[in-house]
Amino acid sequence: MKAKLLILTAVLVLVGGAVGAQFKLDVQQHRLDNGLTILLVENHAAPVMTYFTVFKVGARNEQTYNSGVSHFFEHMMFNGAAKYGPKMFDQMLESNGGYSNASTSDDITRYFEDYSSDILELVIDLESDRMASLALEDEVVLSERGVVREERLVGVDNDNEGIVYEELAATAFLCHSYGQPVIGWGKSIENFNRKDCLDYFHTFYAPNNAVVAIVGDFDSAEALKLIQQYFGNIPSGPPPPGVPRYEPEQRGAKRVHIERESRHPHLMRGYHVVDKDSPDLFPLEVFQFIMCTGESSRLYQTLVNDLQLALYQYGGFSWGFDPSLFYFYVAVMPDKNYADVEKAMDSLLAAMASAGPTVDELARAKNSLTANFYKLFKTNNGTADQLATFHTLYGDYGVMYKYVDQINAVTAAQVQQVAAKYFTEKNSTTVVLTPQEGES
Repeated sequence: MKAKLLILTAVLVLVGGAVGAQFKLDVQQHRLDNGLTILLVENHAAPVMTYFTVFKVGARNEQTYNSGVSHFFEHMMFNGAAKYGPKMFDQMLESNGGYSNASTSDDITRYFEDYSSDILELVIDLESDRMASLALEDEVVLSERGVVREERLVGVDNDNEGIVYEELAATAFLCHSYGQPVIGWGKSIENFNRKDCLDYFHTFYAPNNAVVAIVGDFDSAEALKLIQQYFGNIPSGPPPPGVPRYEPEQRGAKRVHIERESRHPHLMRGYHVVDKDSPDLFPLEVFQFIMCTGESSRLYQTLVNDLQLALYQYGGFSWGFDPSLFYFYVAVMPDKNYADVEKAMDSLLAAMASAGPTVDELARAKNSLTANFYKLFKTNNGTADQLATFHTLYGDYGVMYKYVDQINAVTAAQVQQVAAKYFTEKNSTTVVLTPQEGES
């Protein structure tokens, strides 16, 4: 059974939700005395593995003065520790045929390595070294500050889509930390120092705030023994401080207008929606697919194909610990008026709120979301990612087994209800960026 994991998931993609309840992975779950959670899945189809670590920390856990520090640590985690010095993490991994990467969001931070089975102990050694004794000397912090500041300059300050999204979140949220950019405000990045980094690291990068998932060609007993050997002596950190969930109800529509050098207008609209535990989560998943996912979506068909008002569009929302923001982005055609795009968007949202999705739209959304979910498990990396992420979000990776059934249970009436409930003018925040006068 273990050797057939990849084949099994491929078959599940074809048959869809009818067998959703039968989809189960052979997961061994363990917890060290220091609080580190370990999820192990053997898959002997090929001599390769993935090691995934998810920390329950993101921009949500930050204050204004240290905004961006979670993303900053995404960089710092590759800058050396007690045993493996600066830049040695990737050097050791890549010289043995491995690959690593990381990402930071509002709610979690993720690290992974893909590698051949014969270097499992090396990977565990590398990971435990940086969790136990990450290098946080002043000169390292100072150097990496410059790298992250440059990343912000390129990805936000000099990118119109980045500017529009940052302005949208900051305007939509009055007090919740979801209003702060994941990469951090520029002045905050410039002020990162060793003391603040040490305090943050010992709180959020401790074993009791992490989930490790290993999937691939290995022996579970041997892997657990190695993890105990290398991680067992790392002390737990203090309980992470809670995050205030309070965000006052929006009192009315908000608008921001920006003028910048640009080839075309940019339009982004956001609406406050729900957290990961809301009963409206899955109707919103289906709504998201129908409205703005792919070329068959209502927004694409109307704005890009039929009216030819947009170059492209996208949108969606995140499964957050707290109520998040559902946003739509439209790259407006250079010779078109963004006001016409807004009118068309309003009409589409009103139609969904009054009539709901068609039978075909609902079926296509359910089939596509089901297939996309199972496709995540076609690889060791995707499987480890889902295990660690679901366990971090819900405290139980088994919640993921309910996804397909919950998607297939969504009705047209529920999609119509969430459209009418959340996508109102009062609940909207709109940011428009138009070319400076004289710019084309």
